[in-house]
Order: sequence, then structure tokens, then C-alpha cells
Amino acid sequence: MRIRDLGVIDDAVVELAPGFTAVTGETGAGKTMVVTSLGLLLGGRADPGLVRNGSDRAVVEGRISLPEGSPVVARALEAGAELDEGELLISRTVSAEGRSRAYVGGRAVPVGLLAELGEDLVAVHGQTDQQRLLRPSRQRGALDRYAGGTVAAPLARYREVYRRLREVSATLEELTTRARERAQEADLLRFGLDEVAAAEPVAGEDTDLAAEAERLGHADALSSSATLAHAALAGDPADPDAIDAGTLVAQARRALDAVRHHDERLAGLADRLNEVGYLLADVAGDLAGYADDLDADPVRLAAVEDRRAVLTQLLRKYAGTEGTLAEVTEWAEAGALRLAELDGDDDRIDELGAQETELRAELADLATEVSAARHAAADAFATAVSAELAELAMPHARVTFSISQVDDPAGIEVGDRTVAYGSHGVDEVEVLLAPHPGAQPRPIAKGASGGELSRVMLAVEVVFAGADPVPTYLFDEVDAGVGGKAAVEIGRRLAKLAESAQVVVVTHLPQVAAFADRHLVVEKTNDGVVTRSGVKVLTDEERVRELSRMLAGLEDSELGRAHAEELLAAARAPRGR
Repeated sequence: MRIRDLGVIDDAVVELAPGFTAVTGETGAGKTMVVTSLGLLLGGRADPGLVRNGSDRAVVEGRISLPEGSPVVARALEAGAELDEGELLISRTVSAEGRSRAYVGGRAVPVGLLAELGEDLVAVHGQTDQQRLLRPSRQRGALDRYAGGTVAAPLARYREVYRRLREVSATLEELTTRARERAQEADLLRFGLDEVAAAEPVAGEDTDLAAEAERLGHADALSSSATLAHAALAGDPADPDAIDAGTLVAQARRALDAVRHHDERLAGLADRLNEVGYLLADVAGDLAGYADDLDADPVRLAAVEDRRAVLTQLLRKYAGTEGTLAEVTEWAEAGALRLAELDGDDDRIDELGAQETELRAELADLATEVSAARHAAADAFATAVSAELAELAMPHARVTFSISQVDDPAGIEVGDRTVAYGSHGVDEVEVLLAPHPGAQPRPIAKGASGGELSRVMLAVEVVFAGADPVPTYLFDEVDAGVGGKAAVEIGRRLAKLAESAQVVVVTHLPQVAAFADRHLVVEKTNDGVVTRSGVKVLTDEERVRELSRMLAGLEDSELGRAHAEELLAAARAPRGR
């Protein structure tokens, strides 16, 4: 793994190897940057504050050897990545402005893909994880994770039923609590639908009625004008001497007819006058018919205005001032559907109530199944953790699980109790520790000293490591608060774990570092920067000096060197592994 411009690190290469790798260094030298770098490669949050002062971006690159059959290979190839002789190159950049980029096998990918791949590559265990595990909700999650499919399968079915129950209950609550509003809405819809049905509006009717009202309202004026126009065209019987347009056109036509044979152009004009005469006769006839048909009918006019008033009210209520009668009809159709829905709510409430009862019963059965699987897994988990504690110089410590339920009148029936429930089931889970025979088991947050807590948590982590299929485990100072013989046992236990997996440990304890197959030290230069040569693999002689520094603070102390050499020899002895 190569790290550039991250925190105090200018440019450094971290060479990890199979087996057990220990990472040590002075406080503030940048050991945690190794963990941070790996976290970035695994899709961790990009913090622009990590970029070294004066640099525009930080870069972390990693080369990962993938075990045969690793699901990472298929997922990486699916994302367009290329493998280099079975190895995968991953890189992550973080700019000082906070922008982040991720690359897998030479292909730019979403950062989320790194997190997805990381789940199958590396299991990170640190002090933050320890603090999270002190919370009962995390302890329940840890137990479920250890149990695997025996809890995951029924819990998945439980959560599906739980989701359906929440949906049904929410709908049922809405229907029952809004009964008054729904009744009021139904009454308004019925009134409106009755009003529209009584009026029986027809699309375009309002336009036709407006035209008819305009005509009836001016019937006298229209009749008088039509009569005058007819007289002008066809003559007035009351005034035989009056000259009309028809007579004048006829005279003009006859004048042209007398000489039309002398000029074709004039003959054409005579024909046009003939057409004008026919047209005048038609218009005159239509005007006479119009005047005869037109009748000032006050009764009809009143009926038209009344009808228009009814339609205007419908438009205002159900279509708006600019609406049409077609929109009124559309509102009535939609209102009828909504009314049918509201009228059916009572039946629906009964139906949903029955569904809710069935789902609660099904949920209770699944909760019982999940709880039984947790109890079985808790026994195995507790036994495994207790066995690990025996390897960590706590031979008489016993870990147990408290799995309980909380009574809740609004809960579900489990056995002969009504208990609270949630998306996790009905169980409240807590890890208890009895550090020595005769001690009353107590929650680990209250019943363990700092050193004991670190060992309990490490035991939990190791048990998890045995259950996890990932090939690499990173432990970040999980040995805090531990010293002496217990520290030696922690180192021995991590070395044993490294026989079947790659283990990387950031530690401040020489007793732990002595058991490593490879020892890396992080060193800063005089100006406080870790350079490319600042993370190096130690030789045997250099390991003695580093362990002596860790033991006594003096690299060249004869007593410290003797103690370091003795520690290395003990770690390398057959009984040490």
C-alpha cells in the first residue's frame, strides 16, 4: 500500500505480508494513518482534513492478492476492472476541497463499490468498534452476525411481515382517525353529484345558450333590420315606386345584353350581373324567411337565462371561472369514483383489521423463531468467547448473554406475554461478564476493568474473525489498557489467528509486536514528516532496538535490549505459537 500526502505522511510504502504484521512507532508518528489509508481503500468517508498541509490531494494505492474463488474477482470484473496476474489495484484520491475519486483495476468506479468489495476483503476491528459493542443494540447485531443464517433467515421473513404490518396499521389508523373528515367529504361529494345529475349538462350547451339569449334579447331590432334589408333588395310592397337593388341590377343586365354580341369582355360582365341578380334574389328570400321565423319570445328568453344561470353555477363550483361543461362532467366522474371509495372504507376497515390480526400473529411466530435461534447462537458465542478469554489470561472468566423482552400492552403476543417489538424482533440482548468464579455476571460496560474490557472485546473480535470469510483482519490498538502477562497472551492469540489469515495489528505493546512475522515501524523525520523511507520493515537487529524502545524508551539500553531479545525468543519458541 502506497500513501502520499495523507496526514503527516509525505510519501510512504507499507509492505504487508501473509501472517502477522505488527505496525509500531512513536506516539504521533502516523501509525493511525495506516489504518486510515486502509479505510479509504475500503470506501471510508473522505475527510479533506486528512490532506497534508500544502498539498492539493491525498492518494492511497493498494495492490491486493485475491484468493481463488473470491467474490471480489467477479464483482470487480463486472465493474470493468482488469486484474494483474491475480492481483487487483485499488486507489483512492481525496482533494483538499473534499472531492473524492475511486479506481479499481484501472477503471473509475463509485466509492460505494470500494465499500462493497471491502466487506469481502478486510475486517477492521478497533477501539471505536469496542465502544460501539458496549451498546446493547450493537451487541444484538453482533450476536445475529455470529449466528449467520440461523438468525438471518427467520429475521428476514420477520422484517418483511413487520413492514407489511406497519403499512396495514398505518392505513387502518388513518381510516379510523379520519372518519369524521371522510364523512364530511362524502356528504359534499353526494351534494355535488346530485346537483350535476339534476342539471344534466351537455358539453357545449352553454355556448349555444349564450348565442340564443343574444338573439332573443334583440329580436325586434333584428326583425326590423332584416325587413329593411329585404325591401332594399327586393322592393317594398307598401311603396311600389321605391327603387330596389334587384330592379337596378336587372336594368343593368338588360342594357348589356343588348350589345354583348359586339364585345366578349362586355358579355362576361353581363354574365356576372346575371349571377348578381340570382344572388340578390337568394339573399332577399333568406331575409324574408329569417324575419318570418324570428319571434320575440319572452318566455323562451327567461327559460334560456335560467338555464344559463344553472350552468354558470356548475362551472363556478366544479370547473372554475375559465372551465367548461366537459370539465364539470369529468369532475362528476372522478367524484363518483371517490365516493365509492369512501363508502367502501367501512368494509375496508374491517378487512384491514382482520389483516392486522393475522399479521400480528404471524409476526409473533417469527419473533419466537428468531428468539430461539438467538438463544442457541448465544450459548455457542458465549462458549467461544469464554474459551478465547482463557487464552488471554482470563481462565476463569465467563461470558453469557442476557436475552429478554419488555412488556408492552401495545406489543405482540409471545408465549403468555405481550411484549414490545421492532424491526429487530422482540429481544433485548446484552453481553454479561463474570470475571472470576463466584462473581455475579454484569454488563461488560460495568463489570470489566479497562484491561479486562479490552481482552473481552479482543476475544469477541477473534471469534468474529473465525466466523468471517474475509482473508485479512486489521486490529487497531485493541490491546489498549492491557499489559504484562495478558499482553503476551494477546500477542500469542493473534499469532495463532495469523496461521489461517493475514493479520495486521497497530499496537503500542512490545509483548504483542514480538509475536509478529513482520514488524513495520513508522518514523518521522526531524521536520515531522513521514517520508517514503519512513515506513520500513525491520531486521532482527532493528526489531530488538524497536522493542527495547517500546519497553524502556531507550533503544540502546542493555537491560532493555536483553529484555527485548528474551521477549522475541519466547515468542518464537514452539510453545509461543
